[in-house]
Amino acid sequence: MNKKFGVLFVVLGFVFLACKQKETLNFSDKKIKVVDIEGKQSAQDLNFYLPKSANAQIVKHSYYTLSYNEKAEQAEWVAYELKKDYVKNSDFKRPFFIEDPKVSSQSADWRNYKNSGYDKGHLCPAADMEFNLSAYNDTFFTSNISPQNHDFNSGIWNRLEQKIRFWAVKYDGLIVVTGGVLKGNLKTIGSENVKVPEYFYKIALNYTKGNYKVIAFLVPNKKSSKSIFDYVVSVDEIESKTGIDFFPKLNDKIENSLEKSVNVNSWFVK
Repeated sequence: MNKKFGVLFVVLGFVFLACKQKETLNFSDKKIKVVDIEGKQSAQDLNFYLPKSANAQIVKHSYYTLSYNEKAEQAEWVAYELKKDYVKNSDFKRPFFIEDPKVSSQSADWRNYKNSGYDKGHLCPAADMEFNLSAYNDTFFTSNISPQNHDFNSGIWNRLEQKIRFWAVKYDGLIVVTGGVLKGNLKTIGSENVKVPEYFYKIALNYTKGNYKVIAFLVPNKKSSKSIFDYVVSVDEIESKTGIDFFPKLNDKIENSLEKSVNVNSWFVK
């Protein structure tokens, strides 16, 4: 072979391989799902499951999103993903509650709760975010708390939160939506008139092997020794009481079926 043609052939070969490699990398890039080093869910994934809010401010933190109701001085809902590997006990030191810098209208001052007779009740529980110190600290924004009766907060609400963590591990993750029912002529506390919900709700949604299941609870803000399952209701009932449209981006047929049903038994399968 002529020496010049041999060199040209080798050069063209390298160019061809380089082009193929670039093509392969470009193709692969399209397949990669970008997450951070801690496996944090991307915002657009959680966005799919967010409730619909008409008159409230949507605030997004790294691991949860909330809809802030300025008139009630608290979130009307908080939504987050609780992954199986998020459920840990890290024994972090509890920080002070502070105002949420992302709430443009300013979230309520923690001093509204002082001597009110009510706990600063977490909506997204600190115990659900112990996989990461920053995530844990973010639950201490005042946008993520609501006035709760102490016996309710430390009793049945705590038992319900523990059950949600149990299910997150058992069923490999949940979407959780929770909040107080802010409708009606409610009592208020503090100089900013923080409303005291008479009921709190919690909704857990699981998607496994192509199938959805949901369970919803509506619990009075008072002491109760009853089973948490005495407070299971349909999502439709919570929508009726709150005026919130939950899971509006789901296929209408799936959404309607899930939200009208009360199927406790599906949460006890292996």
